[in-house]
Amino acid sequence: MLAHELLHPASIAVVGASNDLSKPGGKVLHNLLHGSFSGSLHAVNPKGTVVQGIQSVPAVGKLPSVELAILAVPAVETVSAVELLAATKGTRAFIVLSAGFGEVGETGRALEQQLVRTVEKYGCTLIGPNSIGLITPDYQGAFTSPVPKLDANGCDLISGSGATAVFILEAGIPKGLRFHSVYSVGNSAQVGVEEILAHMDESFDTTRDAKIKLLYIENIRRPDLVLKHGSSLIRKGCRIAAIKAGRSEAGGKAAAFHTGALATSDMAVEALFRKAGIIRCYGREDLVAVASILTHRPLTGHRIAVITHAGGPGVMMTDALEEGGFDLPEFKDSASDLLLAELFPGSSVRNPIDFLATGTAEQLGKVIDFASNSDQVDGMAVIFGTPGLRPVFDAYMVIHEKIENCAKPIFPVLPSVIAASEEVAEFVSRRHSFFPDEVMFAKALARVYAETPCSGTTSTPQPQITKAFPLSEKVILNPDLVANLLDIAGIQRPMELFCKSTNQIPPELNFPVAVKVAGPIHKTETGGVVLNCRDMADVKIAAAKMLSMDHATGFVIQEMVEGVELYVGVKYEEEYGHLILCGVGGTLVELFTEKSVSLVPLTEREAEWMVSHLHMDRFFDGFRGRAGVDRSAFAGILLRLSALVQTYPEIREVDLNPIIGSGKNLKVVDARIRT
Repeated sequence: MLAHELLHPASIAVVGASNDLSKPGGKVLHNLLHGSFSGSLHAVNPKGTVVQGIQSVPAVGKLPSVELAILAVPAVETVSAVELLAATKGTRAFIVLSAGFGEVGETGRALEQQLVRTVEKYGCTLIGPNSIGLITPDYQGAFTSPVPKLDANGCDLISGSGATAVFILEAGIPKGLRFHSVYSVGNSAQVGVEEILAHMDESFDTTRDAKIKLLYIENIRRPDLVLKHGSSLIRKGCRIAAIKAGRSEAGGKAAAFHTGALATSDMAVEALFRKAGIIRCYGREDLVAVASILTHRPLTGHRIAVITHAGGPGVMMTDALEEGGFDLPEFKDSASDLLLAELFPGSSVRNPIDFLATGTAEQLGKVIDFASNSDQVDGMAVIFGTPGLRPVFDAYMVIHEKIENCAKPIFPVLPSVIAASEEVAEFVSRRHSFFPDEVMFAKALARVYAETPCSGTTSTPQPQITKAFPLSEKVILNPDLVANLLDIAGIQRPMELFCKSTNQIPPELNFPVAVKVAGPIHKTETGGVVLNCRDMADVKIAAAKMLSMDHATGFVIQEMVEGVELYVGVKYEEEYGHLILCGVGGTLVELFTEKSVSLVPLTEREAEWMVSHLHMDRFFDGFRGRAGVDRSAFAGILLRLSALVQTYPEIREVDLNPIIGSGKNLKVVDARIRT
């Protein structure tokens, strides 16, 4: 939990206060003086007795007791000032604006570690260093601008980058997005985005706290906190949208495993957010669009009426909405005929409803009323701009009134941010947010209302597996042990026999069979698989070939299985835990980008979601006379593998490839496990 003194201080000292507003110590004092802070405010400046009208003291030791200190002095001075304040002035919260710490090298990191040791010794809370500060309902302790006018119904913004926080404010405020608080954690030496999120969850008050949380994260240090507290806040009625910067696909490849090549750290982030119920965004404007959607009344369905006086934007929005899974019902009833009679000739009421560039504010109101009264519509998107020929205050007033009084959500897309800048500003002043771009709005709407594994109620958990034997660490398991693990998990496999020499081949086999090399090598890529051996001579020739390969530990004789080829894999990702992947199997596993990824443990609902979002209907339904695969049977393998790695957490990678079969009869033809 964050210290009470950080969020609700009765007294604040600015160490490094200045009359120069171009300096952090000057600007933060200015913002405090002109903000909502009502407690006692103190300034420390070695050269002056009065700073911005506030009586100043020359040194920290001259201060009275203070609850919160905001420091804007050099890094070396910061460490000693914090020690003195915590030890002698009872200060229990610190915001360090100063740079020169961990971000500049070893010397700075040593100072940062010393700073953390000091605050933890006295049980204090530290924000920063290298932070722009905090903006809360109680005080505006940041040195930047703009400082938003805070709103109880606005968004909480938590950012790992001060500059990005400012740019998000600059992107959101002109569009009417309102803020409740802004947290800039800087270097996150003690408190990061995750700890702020945890505090918001643990102290959440449904009557007082903001229900929309926006996150900008550069490094997720504690995925467990994001999952635990993010999902908890969402269950309490909040919505969370987040940008995770650094989406490189630099996941390390494991030499002998497909999963190492397929899984990336960014996949882990994607899976984490999805499991928690967090909406992932990919830029500032995207985040602002998603946040603005969350401030509107919620959609209760996927049927949208597009209302426009400009054909092009209406068509582009329609395309984007349909791609996002929304339905645009076509209006053909008598009510639509009556509406058409109220509009100018050439208008269309099919959907999009286009009432032409010459359409009036009165006609706009009639169109919105028609759509809002239709039982085919769950929400409306209204596109209204201007070529600059006349003011459109009246049209924007109509949109304002309809938003206020309509039970269904109305999303205003107002593209004329220059030609109608005064009208847009007035619309925003009435506490509305808007969207300047119809396609970005539609894509954001799709993400907000996308079906996720977290949608709805909690589903049946994964099967339970009892640990039967220990596993050695840091090895690729031999085929017999892999087979035992699959049997324990209840995952079907074909009949197979592991041999270390040709002398171990049994005298009788049910042909045809496959012969595969055993060992830490890719079988297909090295020619380590021979299929359809139809007699003993074929088997012995294939076995001799396998034994001659480098790193071979033996060979496996296996019954032939036919059907669709699928893939399931697991990779352990540091800090996140086990990632589970599925997709097309066989030799094409690394070519097909269509994969589903989730975090272990899986629930039944999550496994079903993974299968349904592969977009492989022809694989599952069958094609060209080939039988398909039962989706629930494939989801069952995901659940059982998830349970297996939960039971044996020392497992680091699993490849089940290919899984072959049809209907409910799916067998793991090749399996590799690394601990």
